[in-house]
Formats: sequence, structure tokens, C-alpha cells
Amino acid sequence: MKKNFTDEQISEDILKALKKLRYFQPTPVQQEVIPVMLSGKDATVEAQTGSGKTASYAIPLCEQVVWEENKPQALVLAPTRELALQIKEDIINIGRYKRIKATAVFGKASFKKQQLELKQKSHIVVGTPGRILDHLQKGTLHLEKLRTLILDEADEMLNMGFIDQMEEIMDFVPESRQTVLFSATLPEEIERMAQFYLNPDNKRIKVEAAEEKRPAIQQSFVKVAAEDKEKQLLNLLIMENPDSCMIFCNTKAAVNQLYTFLHKAGLPIDKLHGGMLQDDRFDVMKDFKEGRFRYLVATDVAARGIDVEQVTHVVNFDVPEEVESFIHRSGRTGRAGRAGSVLTLVEPDEEKEWQKTKAASGFTFDPIDLPSARVVKRHQRAFEAKMQQKMFVKKNKPLDKEIMKLYFNGGKKKKLRAVDFVGTISKIPTIQPEDIGIITIQETATFVEILNGKGLFVLEKMKDRKIKGKQLKVYKAKK
Repeated sequence: MKKNFTDEQISEDILKALKKLRYFQPTPVQQEVIPVMLSGKDATVEAQTGSGKTASYAIPLCEQVVWEENKPQALVLAPTRELALQIKEDIINIGRYKRIKATAVFGKASFKKQQLELKQKSHIVVGTPGRILDHLQKGTLHLEKLRTLILDEADEMLNMGFIDQMEEIMDFVPESRQTVLFSATLPEEIERMAQFYLNPDNKRIKVEAAEEKRPAIQQSFVKVAAEDKEKQLLNLLIMENPDSCMIFCNTKAAVNQLYTFLHKAGLPIDKLHGGMLQDDRFDVMKDFKEGRFRYLVATDVAARGIDVEQVTHVVNFDVPEEVESFIHRSGRTGRAGRAGSVLTLVEPDEEKEWQKTKAASGFTFDPIDLPSARVVKRHQRAFEAKMQQKMFVKKNKPLDKEIMKLYFNGGKKKKLRAVDFVGTISKIPTIQPEDIGIITIQETATFVEILNGKGLFVLEKMKDRKIKGKQLKVYKAKK
């Protein structure tokens, strides 16, 4: 692939969405992966987080989807719920003008609700291995029409112990499929996985950021005493005074304890770990992405592929147990070529693990000293002033502003189909089929996305129009 998305065989519907999303030029990984996937070849892709890899496979997946086919044509396996949801969102945005329906399934969420969603048209399914396998074994997910399998963040799925479930999933996947494996690192186990799951002639892609585009991440570390670690961290934060910071701990107990300490110190902060309710986790990530607070203290669940723009600082409160975790944590800053800073706190009993992580990471590290009381005092006023500043809440993506979702009080029980809604709505003067987005038909309700800022107009016109001879109530859907 060349310097522009238009240089590849990508349809106008996808190109239009990319332009709205401000994807103007493909990143190196997208230049490599998109043409390979469009050709149908298997591939093993080694690419760091933040390189644009999700779009590198989402674009060809959306391009190749046949809209009329109701059963899943692609399956994406991801290690965490948060990543699965983000991938789903990216796929929906890229495939918006083709009306591509993506469904995310993961554990600790209603199986029944997911089952109902999978009964509807789902072009692409994204999920964690455990819950995907559960649906396959119970017969609520059917893959006979599957053409492409994506293994995203394979190294982390391996670390999280998903290998057995992944092997069982393969029993349900058609042999004549395209398989693409993505991993930030390629340890021996991942190499063996690639040999087992992919065609022998699979394309090997390793993407190194060009030097001029390599994120300017400053890596540093500081030796701390375990008994004063929280206070020492606060002093370091006062001195650094970050605009937006993610602080990583190895356990949820450590997250809770550190969150309590920093919250009492007056920091605009929230927390994220696997022990929280799913809805609470989603709300925290949404608020952090929108810039509603400056500090997020989290376990590695937040490091896995979550795209939060403009994080200026990452702090490893604990030395991570795996070098892959260190790489993923570091990838939360320095995104899209911006500068970033990563600081690791090292206790005496973590020294051995830290030396191994340093050697294996490939980064260059600067040792720093703890700030003196005088230095902390000198920075205190500026720190407190920033804490009092009203934070800038990030706006929705340009595409989101132009979309309104409408609710109709009729669905499958009234024998309504997507074509019935498209046919009726597109007969409204000035409304074209391309103004209609994803249509979700449930048993007793239907949700229709209206694109290009025409939602209010369609809402008003549909109040007096029948669909398949039936007068339905129509409202703006609640988010």
C-alpha cells in the first residue's frame, strides 16, 4: 500500500468513513497489512501498541463484508472486555456507511442479552476467548460462514491462559479461512501458535516505526522505599505535574489502596480493575477518555489496547511481572507521535525483576533521584493550581456528531425487516439509502441510525409514515 488509502482497492463507503474519522494517511502497519488481508493471505504481524493495528485489519474486514449475509463473516479474538468493545466501536465507525453490524461478547455480562444480539444480523463478532467458546458450545454463535479470523494481542491472550480455549475455538472455525495474528512481541510460544494455526506460507510482517515517527517516550526509573512509596509517588507527581497520567499497579488491592491515598491528597482521580462491575469499568474508561479527570490508577486490564489520546505520563507503581506488560503500559503514552514520559518505581525486592525487564524491553532508561522537600515545595503551587483548573472535556468524534439513532416500537414480532425500514425512510424527500446507518431489529423494537446530520428531519417525517403498512411510534433513542 502506498501513501494514501485511495491507492488501495477500498470502496467509497469505507473511504468516506475514514475521511470523517480523520484517517488521512495509512500508518506503516496499515500500509503493510491492508493489501495482504485484501489478497486473502494469512499473516503474522509484530507491531507495537499505538501503531494503528486495529484499523489495519478493521478496514479490510469491513471492505470484504457482504451486507446481505446474516451470519458472522469475521471473528476477532481479544484478551480483555475493554479491548473487545473498543475494536467493535472502531469496526462500526469504519463500516458505518456500509451499515456493518459488529457485536462484542465477553464474560461477566449477560449471556442472554448477547444471545439475543447474536440472533440478529452480525457481520463481525469480537470477543474474549472464554465467552466466545461458551457461545459456540451452546450453539448461540454459528461460524459456518466465517471467512476471516483475527487473533489480536496474541501474546497477552497467551499470558492470560487463554491458549486452551483458543484451541477449542479452532474446532468450530472453518478450515478454509484467512487467519491473521497480531502481537506486540513474538516469543517462542507465539511462533508455535502461528505455525499451528496459520498457513505455512503466511506473510511475516514486522513494523518498526520510522525514526522520525517513533514516539518520543522518555523512560526513567527511581528507587523507592516500600514503606514510603505512596508519599514518594505523590512528591514525584507534584514535581512532574502531568496533564493526564495512568498509574499501574500489579493487583486490585494495590489499586484500591493507592487510589484511596491519592484521592485523599486531592487529586482528580479514579480507578480501574477487574474486580469492579462491568458497567462501572466502562464508565470510568469513558470519563477518562473524555478528560473528566487527570489520573487513573489501574491494573493491566487498562493497558491492553485501550486508545486514550494525550496521556502525557505513565507511572509503574509496581514493576510489572512480564516484559510484555511493561511494553503495553508504556504504549499508553506517546501515541500518534506525541511525546510521553514513563516512570517506574523500583523497591529493593523488585530489583532483580527490574533488571530483567530493562534488559528485555529494548528501551534506554535514565535513573532519577527522589526530589528533596525543597524541590517539592517549589513545585507545590503550580501543582495545586492545575488541580483546580477545569478540565477540557474532549468532544465526540466528527462521525458521532452526524448520527442520530431512532427507536421504532416494532420488530421481528411484526415481521419487519431491515429492507422495510430502508425502503420507507429513503422515500422521504432528500433522504438517500446512504443516509441510513446500522439497523438493529429486536423482537419488539428496532433501532435505526440516521447519518449525515439528518436525524431530526427523518424523525419528524416518520411520525406520519407507515412501515410495511404498520404505523409505528418513533422517538430519538436513549443512549
